[in-house]
Amino acid sequence: MRNLTAFGAVIAAALIAAPLAAQDTSTIPGVTAPPMSAADLVTLPRLGAPVVNAAGTLAVYSVTITDPESLSRSAAHYLLDLSTPGAAPTALTLPLKGSDLAFGADGQLYFLSSAHPDAGAPQRSRVWRVTLAKDGTVGTQQMVEDAPHAAIAGFKLAPNGTAIALWGEVARDCPTFGCADAKPQHLPGPGTGRLYDAKDGFVRHWDRWATPGTPNRIFTFPLKNGVAQGEGVPVDGTDPATGITADTPTMPFGGAEEIAFTPDGSALYFTARLSNAAEPTSTNLDIYASVLSGAAPKLLTASNKATDTTPVVSPDGRYLAWLAMERPTYEADKLAVQLLDLSTGESRNLTKDTDLSFASLAWSADGKHLIATAQKVLDTPAFNIDPKTGKVTELNLMAGNEAHIANLVPLPGGRALFTRDSLGQPAELYLSDGMGQARPLTDVATTRMGGLASIVTRRFSFKGANGDTVWGQITRLADQTGPIPALLYIHGGPQGSFNDAWSNRWNPRVTASQGYAVISVDFHGSTGYGQTFTDAINKDWGGGPLEDLQKGLDAALKLDSQIDGDRACAMGASYGGYMVNWIAGQWPDRFKCIVQHDGLFDMRSMYYSTEELWFPRWDFGGSYDEARDTYEKWNPANHVAKWKTPMLVVTGEKDFRVSYSQGLMSFTALQERGIPSQLLVFPDENHWVLGAKNSLQWHNTVFAWLDRWLKAEAAK
Repeated sequence: MRNLTAFGAVIAAALIAAPLAAQDTSTIPGVTAPPMSAADLVTLPRLGAPVVNAAGTLAVYSVTITDPESLSRSAAHYLLDLSTPGAAPTALTLPLKGSDLAFGADGQLYFLSSAHPDAGAPQRSRVWRVTLAKDGTVGTQQMVEDAPHAAIAGFKLAPNGTAIALWGEVARDCPTFGCADAKPQHLPGPGTGRLYDAKDGFVRHWDRWATPGTPNRIFTFPLKNGVAQGEGVPVDGTDPATGITADTPTMPFGGAEEIAFTPDGSALYFTARLSNAAEPTSTNLDIYASVLSGAAPKLLTASNKATDTTPVVSPDGRYLAWLAMERPTYEADKLAVQLLDLSTGESRNLTKDTDLSFASLAWSADGKHLIATAQKVLDTPAFNIDPKTGKVTELNLMAGNEAHIANLVPLPGGRALFTRDSLGQPAELYLSDGMGQARPLTDVATTRMGGLASIVTRRFSFKGANGDTVWGQITRLADQTGPIPALLYIHGGPQGSFNDAWSNRWNPRVTASQGYAVISVDFHGSTGYGQTFTDAINKDWGGGPLEDLQKGLDAALKLDSQIDGDRACAMGASYGGYMVNWIAGQWPDRFKCIVQHDGLFDMRSMYYSTEELWFPRWDFGGSYDEARDTYEKWNPANHVAKWKTPMLVVTGEKDFRVSYSQGLMSFTALQERGIPSQLLVFPDENHWVLGAKNSLQWHNTVFAWLDRWLKAEAAK
């Protein structure tokens, strides 16, 4: 799960109780500096991934800025001179509001923008480029490509500057990017209905309904003096009968990381999963090769029916590496590094003997190594992989304080540019020389965070289910005195982790700053502890994980005597929301309150309403009809008679992963039993709460609910 009809305004208003006012955190005993507030979290500047020129001397990064009054968001762009130690970032002013920045082989900065210097021009996405001097001077924009009938969703440049790939939703009948005469794939009028059948694959995915016959498609264009030529050549094949029909990049989250040009720009490798009746039950992402002629692409991974993704080509063009799973239909299988010698056709699994699941992949600038990141216990460090021997070596980039390393860009000379964040600190940009210890290059949020009340995070381990070692963390204000109410934070996935990483949504620091001790436990099924540990949750959703949470809470209370275990609430989202629903029926006397966000309530209706059916089929051993006993064994709806704990339920109407009806059903169960409860519904959010105003409302509502049961009730 790693990820409908609107309520009427009158009904929604009746269901959503007004939240209580959030507590003034300045009254927390022992705390003198201002604790982090929900407004702080929502308005903190957010660092984006860096892009680097071919020489490795210049980097550009973006920062998302949120206005504290209007809560509107905008982007600011900065240039870093990597060749000058200690150089300060320089603000860039692009002539047009842009995103998706990338350096071309010509040294110019390419970007995507729906703006146009001509006020009368149609508003649609176009690719532009500008010259960029070392001092940050930006030249006049030049249009690279303007597709009159298609929205450009993204682009990628060939390393040598000879070609560009564009993608967007284009009818499969279209032989060119943005053709205007595509045949409709659903029956027209007279109403607004869309007609689907089995061949269309996903009917809806994540938070949007599919448009039949209009997949995400990649088209390539030759570049001449930086300008795209012609109407575009489809990499999926000009003829639908001989080519493939698939979303490329894959939906809903695929992007440029699923596309790789050869160094000479003559071919392109891409990730795709075929759009057909099997798509909702298949994790068979494949790697294809296109020679940019319009011919049908060549399938490179036919022998593997599981996931193949993230292709990267070696600098000399000889090798293609990618991340691959082994078990079909299992989205949380180990991701290993696969290497293909393009000159001989020999393919081998480089990391089959390493119990790490890699999340990113890149070649070193000299082509002698692969650099990847992977979760390891509560950290996400970087690793060096020898393409000859498969030897995996952990890189000590942060002097043992790795936390969460991401967006790593290998540079010439063995250097590396990357972002690093932690549970208590948002991402900043770092530069490492010779893959050694790194130094910070930015101060996007560090100074601002330094003015807030500090927190402490303590890692702990204990013997959980099956006698296995299980890890957790306690996060609390450093200077808080007196008894501290407890929150059991339960992560989603379930194959995920509350590791040492920053989050803009479920953030332990901002929650602890309200005067709580946040306790998170990486129960069986979590990632970062080896594949056997991750696999342990299969067909055991409410068994071992609940035992781990119970033992983990006890271990945390023994470890920190200041935590008041008699004043505790449990909260979780997605699988975490499932677990608090399960706790409500299995551990009903333990908590003063529950916060349940997008949680699974009834496993039968969940199976028939979710979109990625491979997920429940693997985790429960088949479809609902095939594994009915397992679904019902772990079904929270079967235990509502034992519910008694006050619960806040949160859901989004655009959530197609766990339909809002799951939240509505749990709220109905609570109301029927007279259990204190509230329902918060976001009409414009999906499985996540992303909007700035909605995020602020979410936090204020959740904090008010916690304060009511852990502070106000305790004070009576």
